[in-house]
Amino acid sequence: MAAPPAFASRDPLSPQFWDERFERDFTPWERGGVPAALRRFVSASARPLSALIPGCGSAHELTLMCEAGWDATAIDFSPEAVARARALAGPWADRIRHADFFAYAPEKPLDLVYEQAFLCALPRARRPDVARRWAELLGQGGLLAGYFFFDDVAKGPPFGIARDELDALLKPAFECIADEPVEDSIPVFTGKERSMIWRRL
Repeated sequence: MAAPPAFASRDPLSPQFWDERFERDFTPWERGGVPAALRRFVSASARPLSALIPGCGSAHELTLMCEAGWDATAIDFSPEAVARARALAGPWADRIRHADFFAYAPEKPLDLVYEQAFLCALPRARRPDVARRWAELLGQGGLLAGYFFFDDVAKGPPFGIARDELDALLKPAFECIADEPVEDSIPVFTGKERSMIWRRL
């Protein structure tokens, strides 16, 4: 297995960290498509949802949501990620915004925040801030749905989390209503992620 390229930025809280990796096409966390559990979730939805995809990367999920009639927006604070996502999104390119998740204000109330390798991209110290912002963005009954990475290796990203730690992080504001294994994980997440849905209390 080849060693990863040498990068100048080592701080995942900096947009430059992610810009470098997108510029050099080193994105091992990217699925390159839409995972099966999300396809099932979107097709089973009783109505179109207002959705946000934070830290969207290439934003393959946005096209699926928009084609289903959802009012979906994807955001990333890396200009390179936004450029890549817009290039791939076709008619939905204007739904992709350059924005910081912690400051972004949706134009309308959200039904869903989609989690895909965003929590695990940030250092562990930011986890309470992420959970707090999820809770702020979703009203009662709103859903936090997607993929959660469980691992205890100190180095990252991706930075894994223990299940009891995730419960402690989210249960003051959310209840878990679905928790399933993932059948189509990419190598970096294989055997270490769960597809989960949390409902805002």
